[in-house]
Amino acid sequence: MASKDASFSVHEHDWHSRAYVDRWIGEDVTRDAERRPVLRKMLSFAPFANRAAIRVLDVGAGYGVVTEEVLRAFPEARVTWQDYSQPMREHAQQRLAKHAARVDYVLSDLAGPDWAKGVGGRFELVVSGIALHNLRDRKLIFRCYDTIRELLVPEGCFIDCDYFEYAGGVGMHMTAMEKAGFKRVECVWQEGAAAIVKAA
Repeated sequence: MASKDASFSVHEHDWHSRAYVDRWIGEDVTRDAERRPVLRKMLSFAPFANRAAIRVLDVGAGYGVVTEEVLRAFPEARVTWQDYSQPMREHAQQRLAKHAARVDYVLSDLAGPDWAKGVGGRFELVVSGIALHNLRDRKLIFRCYDTIRELLVPEGCFIDCDYFEYAGGVGMHMTAMEKAGFKRVECVWQEGAAAIVKAA
């Protein structure tokens, strides 16, 4: 590890405050035009046919933007939305109401060792979009990689789009994924602090 200090600084958030989440989403949706193409690019690296009936886990799913893109890209998929914010869940359920039959919701805290207990599994695909860096601690993020690997079927795939440069650099995270047991880890796209990493 490049640094003795596994923690790092990111913007303070209050994901349990409805007022804060409402305000944050109101600002975040203004970035849709630049973000949606990146999320679609992320999903284009998933090694599955468009009509594959895959099980997908969206980690740190927030108000459902990534889940929404998964449902669009894979119309036969079933998605498990995971996050620890009840206000985010309420927003996600409103956003995804027309897909209610294809989405399961699980509230759990990624900082806890048993966050995956309720998500079920195993999954063909696990995705995460601009979420894991919010844990603010590389040890916790790396532990999530271990858990995600365990949640995947043997031929499964994890695709993560995040601000890796805020959390030690993409190379450090790729090494952590390899240590978690992923056999093929590659950075498939990078622009500034953001990158997309595919681990299979």
